[in-house]
Amino acid sequence: MQASKEEYFIPDGSYWPIVGSIGMASMLGGFASSLHDNSLGTGIMVLGFGLIIFMVFGWMGQVVHESEQGIYNKQVDRSFRMGMGWFIFSEVMFFAAFFGALWYARNLSVPWLGGSSNNAFTNTVLWPEFKSVWPLLQMPDAANFTVPKAIIHAWEIPAINTLCLLLSGATLTWAHWALLNNNRKQIIVGLIATIALGVIFLSLQVAEYAEAYQHLDLKLSSGIYGSTFFMLTGFHGLHVTLGTIMLIVILMRVLRGHFNPDNHFGFEGVAWYWHFVDVVWLGLFIFVYWL
Repeated sequence: MQASKEEYFIPDGSYWPIVGSIGMASMLGGFASSLHDNSLGTGIMVLGFGLIIFMVFGWMGQVVHESEQGIYNKQVDRSFRMGMGWFIFSEVMFFAAFFGALWYARNLSVPWLGGSSNNAFTNTVLWPEFKSVWPLLQMPDAANFTVPKAIIHAWEIPAINTLCLLLSGATLTWAHWALLNNNRKQIIVGLIATIALGVIFLSLQVAEYAEAYQHLDLKLSSGIYGSTFFMLTGFHGLHVTLGTIMLIVILMRVLRGHFNPDNHFGFEGVAWYWHFVDVVWLGLFIFVYWL
């Protein structure tokens, strides 16, 4: 629907939410069925995931087309910004829960097992040989866990990855500044550099996981330390992967001549997301790897 700058914009009806709902229901239903050894469960789950991917590309493609046609007005731009802001806030709460789990395990649960506070009998009666030390490499009942030989040290791959993400934030900001000044060549160079740094980060994280599993015996089954380590770093890696894909899409749009200094929220929204991922990694580096 066409709208002037003064009119309230009302979008045309769309079937994409229905497609997404069917895809989500199929994926979750198929996953639940596969847990009960239903032969059709895995197939339904894959079909549902495919529908979700189809919905994302189709719906976002429609939004891009409408934006380039000049259909949207300032009200739509504000709604996009509010939506992205709330989405990033939800992601903040997502990681806050995981950091909270790490804090609880490190500062409460493990010390309690070691006899702190009013839990002296927990240690002396149940596990008298257990010592409350973080990172927890020696579990109270080690027979039920994979005991790691060592941990990933902060000043090895994690330090390099921290440098990569900090540099990627700078190159993305450089590209954004170029967009505001309508310097297309600099935008492209900045985006390519940011994408390359994101790929390097992910490649190094894969190498780190291979080292952890194959040589250090640090696994998801390595007690509370292993589960919190892989939960936090793994979900962050997923976010970096999604952010890199979004940056590639933005680069393709720039190459097609999209965006200008007055109309480029698609670029800004992805930049917000990428900077959020950077900040989360700093928290991970400090509280998971370093301290």
